[in-house]
This record gives sequence, C-alpha cells and structure tokens, in this order.
Amino acid sequence: MSGLRAPQLGPIIGHTAHDRCRLWIRGRAPRDEGVHLGVEMRTVGLLGVLDRKSGKVAIDDATGLPWAYYFRLHREFDRTGTFVLGQQASLGGRDGPGPFPLQADTDYRVRVATLTVDDPLPDAESLEDEDLAERLPPLANMAALLEALDAADCEARLRTFPDPAAGAADELSFLIGSCRYPGLLWKVKEADRIFAPMATHFLPQGGRRRARFTLMMGDQIYADKFNRHLPLGRADTFEEMQSRYHEAFGAPNMRRLLRQSPVYMILDDHEIEDNWSQDRLRDDHHLFNIAIGAYMSYQWSHGPRSFGRRLYYRFECGGYPFFVVDTRTQRYRQRAGLRDNHLLGRPRLDADPEHASQLDRLCAWLSDQQRERGNVPKFLVTSSVFAPSPIDERLDPDLEEDAGEDAEDWLFAVNREVRERSDSWPAYPNTRRAILEHIHDQGIQNVIFLSGDVHCANIARLRFQAEQGDLDLVAYDVTSSALYWPFPFADGDPNGFVHDSAEAGQFDGFPLPGRDVVVHYRAWGFSQEDNFCRLELDKARHRLRVRVLDKAGQPVRVAGPDGRRVAFNDLRLAPWD
Repeated sequence: MSGLRAPQLGPIIGHTAHDRCRLWIRGRAPRDEGVHLGVEMRTVGLLGVLDRKSGKVAIDDATGLPWAYYFRLHREFDRTGTFVLGQQASLGGRDGPGPFPLQADTDYRVRVATLTVDDPLPDAESLEDEDLAERLPPLANMAALLEALDAADCEARLRTFPDPAAGAADELSFLIGSCRYPGLLWKVKEADRIFAPMATHFLPQGGRRRARFTLMMGDQIYADKFNRHLPLGRADTFEEMQSRYHEAFGAPNMRRLLRQSPVYMILDDHEIEDNWSQDRLRDDHHLFNIAIGAYMSYQWSHGPRSFGRRLYYRFECGGYPFFVVDTRTQRYRQRAGLRDNHLLGRPRLDADPEHASQLDRLCAWLSDQQRERGNVPKFLVTSSVFAPSPIDERLDPDLEEDAGEDAEDWLFAVNREVRERSDSWPAYPNTRRAILEHIHDQGIQNVIFLSGDVHCANIARLRFQAEQGDLDLVAYDVTSSALYWPFPFADGDPNGFVHDSAEAGQFDGFPLPGRDVVVHYRAWGFSQEDNFCRLELDKARHRLRVRVLDKAGQPVRVAGPDGRRVAFNDLRLAPWD
C-alpha cells in the first residue's frame, strides 16, 4: 500500500448535467517512468464531496459514512480515469454511500486524489472491482487524509446545469475557443496566459453572469509543432503524445480553468497530424493509433458518451441543445475529385438504423430538436469553419458555362484543383450541401455553427435565398481562434476569407439543386488577436451576443455588420419559447 497523493493531472470537470458530473484525473505510481507504467502497482482514484460550511468531507446523515468514493484508473488509458458524481457508487460497492444526490443549478466542491496498491496478478490478467475494493482501506479512514492535501492540487469547484424540465433558460452564457499552439522555448508561458482570464468567467464577479461551460473546438495540443514533413517537433510515439498533453493540461492557468469550468472538447488535425484525413491511414496507421489512444485517454474520456465509442456527441445546457461533430476521424477524401469526399462519414446505403452515419445522426438530431423544442437555438460545433470560405476556395461563376446548366455539375467543376488540396468544408461540397438541404427542407430554425481552426475570429450570417427573396430561416457561424498563435503573418489574414458571397469576385453561394435556392453568407468581425469568445443567449430579446476577448480578458473591438468598430456583436434570432 502506498500513500495518498494529489493527481498528477486534473481534476478536470467534464460532461455535466443537472444531476451528474463526470470528473477526470491522471494518477502516477511510484515506479512509473513516462509511458512505462509499473506493472506491479494499480492506481485507484479517491473522491470526496466537501461540506459547504466546514470544508471537510461531508457525512451522509442516514448512514454516518463520508460522501467519498473509490474509482478505477486504467493503465490501458495511461492511468487516467473518471468518476460520474451523482450517478456512480464506490468501487465494488465497498462500504460507501450510494450515488451522491446532486441538485440542479447548485455549487459543489470536491477533492480528488490517488492511491496505489500492490497488484497480485500478471499484467495480462484483470482484477475484478470487488476484489480490488477488498484491498483498499475503509473510506472512513481516508477522509482526513484527503482533507489534508493542498486544495490547489486536487480540488474542483463545479456548478450543475439547470433542470432541463424547466425548458429553455432565459439566459445562457458560455465560452468557446480553439488552437492552443504550445509555444517554443521562453514562449511556453505565453501559450498558457489566456486561460487565466477565461477562468474568471466561472467565478461570481460584479454584475456579470457566470459562464456555464467552455467549448474547446480542436487543436488542444499540437502533435506537430512545425510541419508534418519535419521530424523535428513531430510527436510520433505515445511518449511524445503524452508529453504534449502533460505540458498543455499541466500548465497552471489551463489547469485552473479545467477545474472550475465544465469543459467539452473535440479534436482537430493537430491532435494527430496537420491536415489529417482517413485516406492517410494507408500510409501511417501506427501514428493514428498512437494519437487516438492519447486523445481518448485525455480528451474523449471526460466527455459525453452519446454514441458508444464514437468521438462525436451531443449534450444540452439550460434547455439549449449542442451537437459536437467529429470532422477528423470520419473525414474521407479521394486522391482526386470531390464527388466522393465526405466530412462526417460515408452516407448510409440502406435504411438500417444500425448503420446510420454521423451525418444521418446529425440531420435526425436537427429534426428532433425543431420538432420537440421549436425555434430554440441549436448549436452545431465543428472544428472546421462552415462559413466563410477561404477566398481561394470560393466558387467561380465564370466556370458555370464550362460545367453546363446542371447546378450539381457546377458545384464540382469550380476551383477543383484548389479544393482538392483544401482542409476545410469547401473540399466536401456533398456534406455541406446535405446539411443545408436538410435545414431548408425541414424548416430548421436558429442553427448556429461554432467553429475554430483558422486563427481568425469572425461571424458569418447565412441567408437562404430564392427568387422571391430571403426565406424565413436564420443561421450563423461564429468562429473563435486562436487561443494562442504567435505567427499572424503566416495565416489567418482577414482578407483571405470571403466577406460577401454574393459579391462579384467573391462569389461563393451554395446552390441547393432542385430547390431554386442558393445559400449566401456575409462575414464580419474578423480579428487575428489571440482570443476566446463569450456567447450570451437572451431569450427575451431573441439574440445571441458575441464578445471577442483577448489574452488579458479585455474586449477586442471588431467590425459590426455595418463596418463600425464595436465591443460586441448582437446576432438577431427568430423568437423562441
């Protein structure tokens, strides 16, 4: 038996609801060396819920037992593990109370630690929960040891979400961001700076309403610090991937944010390698296995498990629904041509619901939300930007004559060579068109895409246009990027994006064949400063306010739709109940 220790990483507050919260930690055993985990030791997590007044581990009045729990940390997940507070009992049912009864919209404090125990079995054999629990000291004996640990190393402060039975909340605020370049040499501290002001949004401060959660929309690590073709700085072993996560999640400001805010993550290319798509599995299956193994241990495991072991998921907060898509591991592209490129998995070929693709599930989710909730805003999180397109990947109406009269032929004819090299939505016209057609055909209102990736914050308003004028559908894309990117001269130039897709020289309308409808967009509010965005929904005013905030947490003045500099942009939405 070894002593109680603070986690090496964490706690991270993961998927949260009105009655539960998933908490994540990584432990470390005395004989661990990097990725070489001591096979003679097992590591167990210990979590205690603290009493609001005394700050000590709370006691269950009915049983007299501490509200404390053991849970497993798994060597196959690099000694990481999660505990679902409010739903889960102690490991093996050992001498603890049942699941802790969380209340909706309520603050809680928890402490989490690790304990190592001797493993009597060979590494190839498994020890059942009940057998492992028998080797652990009584929870009543561990509460005082847990209280003695430094709160700065092991304490998380969380607030449960509102009860969804109450319907859409009057207001909802949350943070979004993407792309944390790790920094080089003396710049490493710069990469961590922005997370300090982000953490303050989850504390009671003046008249500002507390944010509910943080969305991290890709590139939480950079496995390739320079270029995938340069071996220098390229993580292609599990030890190097592990090091990237430890550097990012162990940085003091980011660690503080992760234990104060429920956080939802999704990967983009730099969690694997620059511009990754599934066709590259032919050349480097080993790299993919290493990268996804690390991703599932450090990011996926504390998120929702909406679709088994799929990486995409859905959740809701305050009666507002979110669908987070995986645009990387299900990104299929041909060596040449665009017709068989698919960003959200290959389409289902029959009516068997067991074989539904990610796109099928997303479209079904959109329809379900509109039917069940009406015009309540529906957030679709995609690490790649839905709109605007890069200026050199736009449609070119001058090529329409070469493509013939069929709008579908035109869709695939334009700017083919550029789009075949693209790492964004324009290279996947079938997927983008399928989503827009579904929104149009089903009358799905108030769809809001949330994006990252491009190192340039901006807003785009999508307009469904027919011959008689704009249709009564509202959709936006809000992009927040980058949390830290020290090379603004290298990419993210605002002039590198389409600003008005209906303008000559910028034409980038998305035609919907057979419907006499083209989706146009107008983009504004561009900023290359390191940033995160605070989004504030207001049901009474049926609006979404977007604030771009810099690395010090101060407002970034960006252009409004009329070109004037503003501290925030208010996006008008269709009214909802």
